[in-house]
Amino acid sequence: MIAEIQAGPRVPEAAPNILEVRNLRKSFGVHEVLKNINFAMRKGEVVAVIGPSGSGKSTLLRCLNQLEPASGGEITIDGLTIRADHQLRRAELMGLRRKAGMVFQSFNLFPHLSVLRNISLPQERVLGRSRAEAEKRAHALLERVGLADKASQYPARCSGGQQQRIAIARALALDPQVMLFDEPTSALDPEVGLEVLAVMKELAEGGMTMVVVTHEMHFAETVSDRVLLMADGHILEEGPSAEVMRNPKSERAQRFLKAVMNR
Repeated sequence: MIAEIQAGPRVPEAAPNILEVRNLRKSFGVHEVLKNINFAMRKGEVVAVIGPSGSGKSTLLRCLNQLEPASGGEITIDGLTIRADHQLRRAELMGLRRKAGMVFQSFNLFPHLSVLRNISLPQERVLGRSRAEAEKRAHALLERVGLADKASQYPARCSGGQQQRIAIARALALDPQVMLFDEPTSALDPEVGLEVLAVMKELAEGGMTMVVVTHEMHFAETVSDRVLLMADGHILEEGPSAEVMRNPKSERAQRFLKAVMNR
């Protein structure tokens, strides 16, 4: 049975589920990384995924957008269902990538392209937009993330925080239904990371559906609607963010949160 993540106060109670994960499993050889993961979330929700290293958090995200094929189970994103026993056709994979934007730890920008082309080229290739349309959208998104003056620069001339904001703009340019963030501030100095978190908070307040794997406990508690706490390939606890983080029920969750909250 899917444990549905209930909507927070920002999300209308009647909002439909936009993401459902059923009995998701992932193994690398004999090592089972994800063990029967089940959850659902509503359109407009922000869910933070926290837990110790090696718990399967990043693998979960990579399975959601099929960077890693699942070993079992199924995922539905905005009406598109992906089953582990079905080989995705190219058109299906492209459809999924349009629905689920991904922001990585390491930015993954093209160093030989300008900031503007990093954002506009994927729109042309994936959405079929003209160069003029794509560049207009790219300029608007650079304005949104506070980097309108960086359009003609190359990524190497931008700081780490600026590069991550460019990566967010690139993902948003494909008009995804869900944004997936994999530790987006882990490679950044704390002060620089605040710039990225501010953009993510603005997205959350604007109604973007987001799944955020993070070690930023303050963000998880105050910005996300719900928290999934993972350990050893399982969802150990889930619920309203402050409730899970301030009153964890299991001994394993208590131990983890005590360690990270008392740093």
